[in-house]
Amino acid sequence: MSKSPSKSKKDLQPATELWSMYHPDQAQYSFNATDAASARKWQTKTRQALAKQIALDTIPLVAPQPQVIEEVDKKDYIRQKIVIRTGPHSLMPVYILLPKDRPGPLPVVLAFHGHGYGVKDIVGLWEDGKERDTPDGYHKDFAVDLCRAGFAVAAPEISCFGERQTDFSYLNEVPGQPAPTTCTHSSMLAFHLGLSVVGIRVHDGLRLVDYLETRKDMDINRLGAMGISGGGMHTFFSTCLDNRIKACVVSGYYSTFQDSILGMSHCACNFVPGLAKFGEMYDLVGLIAPRPMLIEAGTYDPIFPIRSVRSSVKKARSVYKVFNASNQIVTDYFEGRHQISGRKSYDFLKQELV
Repeated sequence: MSKSPSKSKKDLQPATELWSMYHPDQAQYSFNATDAASARKWQTKTRQALAKQIALDTIPLVAPQPQVIEEVDKKDYIRQKIVIRTGPHSLMPVYILLPKDRPGPLPVVLAFHGHGYGVKDIVGLWEDGKERDTPDGYHKDFAVDLCRAGFAVAAPEISCFGERQTDFSYLNEVPGQPAPTTCTHSSMLAFHLGLSVVGIRVHDGLRLVDYLETRKDMDINRLGAMGISGGGMHTFFSTCLDNRIKACVVSGYYSTFQDSILGMSHCACNFVPGLAKFGEMYDLVGLIAPRPMLIEAGTYDPIFPIRSVRSSVKKARSVYKVFNASNQIVTDYFEGRHQISGRKSYDFLKQELV
């Protein structure tokens, strides 16, 4: 009686077959330029391809039609809440923080929050809307700190959070059916339509910058971006695709797809079908180069391992070196978990934008 061929436990796992197809160094748009001229050509074709891959141009352009909802005097700065239209069926709340007693037009920073209860968590508000004056949580009210550093700050409610969550009350009619998170539901619906939540969020960010360009109190020629976690993802892809952003701070996100986003549990909103054709994060960094970039990473961040961050930064510097700009990547490796540091970031942005 013949025996069946032996099978390793690893070969029984579905991910084994999929990982065998993962070759970022052989990707169609991996960064392989050897001089600045060829790198700029790579940027042009790759930026166009990435915009198409995330389905960036799917939502029609509309006028922002801004509406001021409230204005609060916080003694050393003014906090406005506005709502702008980013698509035919999409409204986006935005908090604008303006430092007092500073002549305009002011340098501007886009502040992108991560997962949690939404934009309120970075502008000094509790989830119920009550004021707070002591920073809390992993966001540490970093939009307020940016404002106090002298920037006009635009902090949008990112799609799927806070006031932009889906109403699943219709599921009350389906016994035993739990409501999904808005992130998961929107991501799966986007995949079904050939889109991505990443693309939707970048689209919203671009429309926000379009609106900010109409304000006389802001200087978009001195525009930066900063975000943590999902907001770090937003900052990363927005800076890749929008050259109006002159410098960025990516906190609690930059690593490698292989060791973080693809290697452990992460929200579905991080994924883009077919993104593998662009290689790794350090390849996409070529779309940001040679603009200044600061990477914050906690040494005990459980979802963006510091070892992978360090190795990916090393490869990113080799990309920047092609532009003769390897010193334009700055790091803040701080002792801590998944949280904003701020130890270097505010001074970094002041140096680059003010």
